[in-house]
Amino acid sequence: MKRFHVHVSVPALDDAIRFYSGLFAAEPTVRKADYAKWMLDDPRVNFAISQRGAAPGLNHLGIQVESDAELLEMQQRLESTEAGFIEETGAACCYARSDKYWANDPVGIAWETYHTLDTIPMFNESPDGSACCVPAAAVAVPSPAPRPATACCGGASASKSSCC
Repeated sequence: MKRFHVHVSVPALDDAIRFYSGLFAAEPTVRKADYAKWMLDDPRVNFAISQRGAAPGLNHLGIQVESDAELLEMQQRLESTEAGFIEETGAACCYARSDKYWANDPVGIAWETYHTLDTIPMFNESPDGSACCVPAAAVAVPSPAPRPATACCGGASASKSSCC
């Protein structure tokens, strides 16, 4: 069974842990000095936060699988998108060793599909921390075109009842 994965970079870990623990009504499953993770079943999500991103906000999205067969299925799905992807075998990142594939969606959001093989005692194995998480080739994010204001997006006629 697959699990949705979200990784958010945060400037203040303790504040973020307090917020997300309240939101999820659960304490983190994993907590380190620079990282926390909730393995939730309702909703089925692996939600991680860390102080490792270049800027606060969405770091990447992903799909965590439970077997090599599911990872192969995800590789085939990525191949069908014709977007290209980066393969990492035995990658050491986020206190885990995993086999994974990275791709960018059409607007540049990095997506990770991965199978966790084991836990490791450090965030990654690179001495300077540079070899972890989103590969450089998977982070080129194009500048979005400006969108016109609408009632739902803060236009003059915006009201709570008109928003999604």
